Amino acid sequence: MKTIVKILLTVSLPVAMLSSCKKYLNVVPDDVATLESAFVNANETQAYLFGCYSTLQNLSDVRRNAGFTTSGEIIFPYPLQDQSILGGPGGDDGFQILRGTQNSANPILNYWDGYNMGLNLWQAIRRCNTLIANINIPQDLPAYNKTRWVAEAKFLKAYYHYWLIRQYGPIPIVDVSPSVDATTEQVRVKQQTVDSCFNYVVGLLDQAAADLPAVIQNTALEAGRITSTIALAVKAEVLATQASPLFNGNPDYLAMKGKDGTSFFPATYDPGKWQKALAATKAAIDAANAANASLYSLKLTGNIAHLTDSVRQLLTIQGAFVDPWNQEQIWTLNPQFGWQYMASPRVTADAAANVFAVYSNFSVPIAESELFYTDHGVPIAEDKTWDYAGRYAVQYGDQSHYYYLRNNYPTAKGNFHREPRYYADVSFDGANWFGSGNTDDRNMNYVNAVNGFAAPPDKLRYNTTGYWAKKLVPYQSTAGQSSVWQGYSWPFMRVSGLWLLYAECLNEVNGPSAEVYSWIDKVRARAGLQGVVDSWNNYSINAGKPSTKDGLRSIIHQERRIELSFEGQAGWDLRRWKELQSVLTGPVQGWNVFNKTVNGYYQVVNVFQPIFGLRNYFYPIQDYDILTNPNLTQTLYW
Repeated sequence: MKTIVKILLTVSLPVAMLSSCKKYLNVVPDDVATLESAFVNANETQAYLFGCYSTLQNLSDVRRNAGFTTSGEIIFPYPLQDQSILGGPGGDDGFQILRGTQNSANPILNYWDGYNMGLNLWQAIRRCNTLIANINIPQDLPAYNKTRWVAEAKFLKAYYHYWLIRQYGPIPIVDVSPSVDATTEQVRVKQQTVDSCFNYVVGLLDQAAADLPAVIQNTALEAGRITSTIALAVKAEVLATQASPLFNGNPDYLAMKGKDGTSFFPATYDPGKWQKALAATKAAIDAANAANASLYSLKLTGNIAHLTDSVRQLLTIQGAFVDPWNQEQIWTLNPQFGWQYMASPRVTADAAANVFAVYSNFSVPIAESELFYTDHGVPIAEDKTWDYAGRYAVQYGDQSHYYYLRNNYPTAKGNFHREPRYYADVSFDGANWFGSGNTDDRNMNYVNAVNGFAAPPDKLRYNTTGYWAKKLVPYQSTAGQSSVWQGYSWPFMRVSGLWLLYAECLNEVNGPSAEVYSWIDKVRARAGLQGVVDSWNNYSINAGKPSTKDGLRSIIHQERRIELSFEGQAGWDLRRWKELQSVLTGPVQGWNVFNKTVNGYYQVVNVFQPIFGLRNYFYPIQDYDILTNPNLTQTLYW
């Protein structure tokens, strides 16, 4: 599929733009003096466009993504001997929000005015507005490039607004940057209703899609740039978010109003919003099909000593995410994922000997591991053939699990008879590990978290739950004295996710139907699972669950969380569904990882109690901005 594009953002932005530490929403723009040079010719204008893209590229860093760090899928240890190991001081702050560290004086993941780590989205929006306003200055810029570059800027402006809506709810709409002679009152913008904000974003995406190419022809030079297929897929997600419970008749936020008394959130639920999302998602799927999007087909690289169908299936499931720029990835960003050593266990003596090779700090809670289905394709608590009550007991690997679990090795009984996505995405004590220098699946590396290579050597480089996000580490990566990490760019949207979004919209509009089941089953088939109806009929204690709207909604939500696990999507989904609070109600749990005996290790311990209430669905605006702009309303409950 050629809808994905790559940009090397090695441009020089105007000095005033990069060095300013002022608050954009409170002052006149400070880069006016640079406009003549910024748009003097086509080359400089293109450099400015890539500057508009630069903030988007920053969003691919999972540390900056609340959908990743506050989803409950992965946690980061605290306290460590050196809490700055995740990219310097503050690198793990996004993860620690779940421990109650968020505040309004100096908010974490502050996209409102955060100049640290390139987080100021208002500044990014201003760049887009500036490009659109000055696109006619360069005399050597062809008309077709003007049209396309404006469309790209509109998409970026729309997406930055959308990201702010998801974090803050009602936001100002900044369609045109203030003029140089704007008064103080004119730059003190006001928040708009959430419906107005969503409608604005959708309108911009429609304008952008009309003038963008459906596919990128020159991927060598343009991989990373936006296409109409991407714009339509994002539109589908935006409308589904607007239709979801967090924004559609949410009683918990009715009290949030503007200074003029305007209610920011709609008081009543509007089912018509799901109808719009349904139509948009179908249009996005049609566009993706026209661009030759499809489920990923495994592409093997390197020397493969031996590979059975069972392991091939796991690599295919994982490869859909980590094999960059493949036909399933509708939208991929350029920067490569840089934290594989945080997601990997130590499976070789070489890795254990180099204490800086693998840190393993990205820790998957037991609850996330239990989200994945049994091998019958139903939740572990519903499978009438699965020993849910005995899942924490110790059992030894057997021949029937030879390609998933180390033979004759003691591990938790809950690791047996699970669906292939579990073994592809999650690793744990006793799990086989294809790769890291060993590509013979007849005798794979494996995780020995009790007293082997993966056992925690100190209080800095360890996994605090006993589960690793295997999905994030390609089999080609090798950790050791000379680590070689197989790079890959971070996908924002995949075909399978779009199919499940369509199933969600269909169910919300029309309830259960053969069509809804078919879209879910297309995703499940890759994991070797039966269809939804057959799986629940044959194995679930709640056989009728797929036949009701509420029951099928629960199935679709779980299916999305499984299929898109660790991809930075679940946190946003759980927010829009208003389910994150329930997910984080109980303590985050893991195994007793510092005990070096089997019986001692396999004791469930509480790692910490998350702090997440109603106010945490949206982020606070920094107190400084509330004080300096009296037109702004602080986020409710803050």
